[in-house]
Amino acid sequence: MKKVFKLNDLDCANCAAKMEAEIQKLDGVKSATISFMTQKLTLEADDADFDKVLKAAQKCISKVEPDCEIIVK
Repeated sequence: MKKVFKLNDLDCANCAAKMEAEIQKLDGVKSATISFMTQKLTLEADDADFDKVLKAAQKCISKVEPDCEIIVK
């Protein structure tokens, strides 16, 4: 499954690169990209583990930028 999420309060391009690198290391992640310009996270992971991977991705993001959050509709 591949989904695109809006990121709220992403302030730094370097931080976005750090977040992307950490998310790519998570178990179950097939691919992850963060675009600072569009303020979006594109996440591809196994369907069965997607919610778990998304929560872990939020933890990675919060470590780098505590105020940044993934907007899930």
